[in-house]
Amino acid sequence: MNRYLLEIGVEELPARFVKTTLAQMEKYVSEKLNEKRIPFDEMKFYSTPRRLVLLIEGLPERQEDLEKEVKGPSKKIAFDEEGNPTKALEGFMKGQGVALEDISTKEHNNVEYIFANKIEKGRSVEEILKDSMPDMIKSISFPKSMKWGGKNLRFARPIRWLLSLFNDRVLEFNLEGIVAGNITRGHRFLGSSHIEIDNIDEYFTALKDNYVMVDRNERKEKIKYGCEKLAREKGGNLLFDEELLDEITNIVEYPTPMIGRIKEEYLDLPKEVLITPMKEHQRYFPVVDDKDRLLPYFITVRNGNEEYLDIVVKGNEKVLGARLEDAKFFYYEDIKQPLENYVEDLKDIVFQEKLGTLYDKTMRVQKLAGKIGSYLEVGEETKKNIERAGYLSKADLVTNMVGEFSELQGIMGREYAAESGENEITSLAIYEQYLPRFSNDELPTTTAGAILSIGDKLDTIAGIFAIGIQPTGSQDPYGLRRQALGIINIILDKKLNLSLEELVDFALYIYVEENGLAFDYYKVKDEILNFFDGRIKNMFIDMGIRYDVVEAILGTDIDDVFDLKLRADKLNLWLDKEGLSEVLSAFNRVKTLAEKAETDEVKRELLVEEEEIKLYETFNSVEEKVKDSLNCKEYDKALDYMVSLKGPIDQFFDNVMVMVEDEELKNNRLGLVKQISNTMLLICDLSKIMNK
Repeated sequence: MNRYLLEIGVEELPARFVKTTLAQMEKYVSEKLNEKRIPFDEMKFYSTPRRLVLLIEGLPERQEDLEKEVKGPSKKIAFDEEGNPTKALEGFMKGQGVALEDISTKEHNNVEYIFANKIEKGRSVEEILKDSMPDMIKSISFPKSMKWGGKNLRFARPIRWLLSLFNDRVLEFNLEGIVAGNITRGHRFLGSSHIEIDNIDEYFTALKDNYVMVDRNERKEKIKYGCEKLAREKGGNLLFDEELLDEITNIVEYPTPMIGRIKEEYLDLPKEVLITPMKEHQRYFPVVDDKDRLLPYFITVRNGNEEYLDIVVKGNEKVLGARLEDAKFFYYEDIKQPLENYVEDLKDIVFQEKLGTLYDKTMRVQKLAGKIGSYLEVGEETKKNIERAGYLSKADLVTNMVGEFSELQGIMGREYAAESGENEITSLAIYEQYLPRFSNDELPTTTAGAILSIGDKLDTIAGIFAIGIQPTGSQDPYGLRRQALGIINIILDKKLNLSLEELVDFALYIYVEENGLAFDYYKVKDEILNFFDGRIKNMFIDMGIRYDVVEAILGTDIDDVFDLKLRADKLNLWLDKEGLSEVLSAFNRVKTLAEKAETDEVKRELLVEEEEIKLYETFNSVEEKVKDSLNCKEYDKALDYMVSLKGPIDQFFDNVMVMVEDEELKNNRLGLVKQISNTMLLICDLSKIMNK
């Protein structure tokens, strides 16, 4: 079997582009090989900042032959009365390149037709790869791309070389003047810029000899092991960060971990003030002791070997020292006045042109969070904490520290609030307003923080929808999807019983009252609620809840997210019972007929048939039990009670004519069906469940 290796040599790629680029390459090549009927054993992808590599193992020499059957004229016109081919058949055979023995007849739509049986010989795999690789490279898209050297080709960074080998020979192709060959390049400073590769087996060894580790997983393990070893040697632990590790892995070709010192005086600063410049700006790992306290060390990774490592360490210490000196200056300048003194400065910063300043947002969030607190009937102490944290929530945005290190928003608010003498809950709530910041991030631990976070996020969602710039397609500049998911996650985590409709009403009313914002109130409200429904649907499905179950619970008037989740979980399990097919059919009939009812009023004296009387009486005995179960949130028990109606429902439909000419009788029977349907919808909409 054969192997194929492609290396795309580029100027240094941004680390964040690597993962998505390799995914696009894999998708394109997999689909192309499948389309071209080319089997393979394995496909591998490698990367460094200067190269993207594809290796395909177990390729055949040629693609598989394709047997084709081409439909021709009907048999009736293909042969004359004596059974000889007509001109129509001869023309068809000539066009398909087949002889008389290569044709057959088949019936199609009750008519016999001529079919040509052809075998399309497979092409050389080398030829197909040669044609496909340029198209694959051109197909890759990036968040930002560029042109260079007068080429029409766009790529994240200029392509400097292409290596293309099929076993031990060059598979040459021309990509707008860049000719694929067997030459690669080593490390930019330590390796050769002209390495000739005669066969695929020597590729990885030749690059390692030139200070390039092509396998990113190998680099990642070397970085992690080396950094942890250095931390242990100083009696500490690496403050590990998977995202930072991935980033460093994608910006070095030959990693060498190294450790530097931090001046002890900087350790008096809040922990995050040191960690943020280290991780976000310098890509350094902090070192902590067993109690998670910072030690005076940092660990970073050099893109090279250990030569002159002491000089490199000193250079990094100098750069970090300058950063931390700035942070120290900002911190002590900021705490010269209490945090509340910064609130007025928010009037000078625009949150959004049509939605006012950050001060306006602060006042809205404070009021909205207060309304939510009252709705949840929180205690007086919590109300005070919410009000105070709401007032101070954005104050740190105008401090020197957050102005320089924006990643510290909320964190510095917490620190400065504590420094200003605010209580612990208020200080923590200021930080927690931003949680969760990303998928799987921590959630607020305090009630005040959770409510403030919901208020902050909901204010943004309501305002952006009100001015008509809500998310469309992949565009979501204000991160509204993330913020909606954050609200839902907080509600579920804190088990909060909140009506989404009332929450949205609170937020929109404040915009009208405080900002005098003009918009189509009910249209915007519906758009926001639909937006939340979409997020709930996706989240519940990701949690393993059946799609039709999600549709069933969202098909009700319930808009309490925590309650919806309870119902979904119960219904998801309840549907595992046997014999539900007939039950679902019965309730589908109920729901369909109920839609024709104008009212759910039922007059007992108009019930004349034995079956409708029995259904009415059985339903009356069940209805209260269902409602009691709902009050106790025993949704599975409520469903069991509704299922007990199946027999009477079936007998009713089998023996009673609902749509009779007598209007009073008809409406009375429809009213009974409507009552049953309405009660079912208090639990979920069973008509949405797939009947399996």
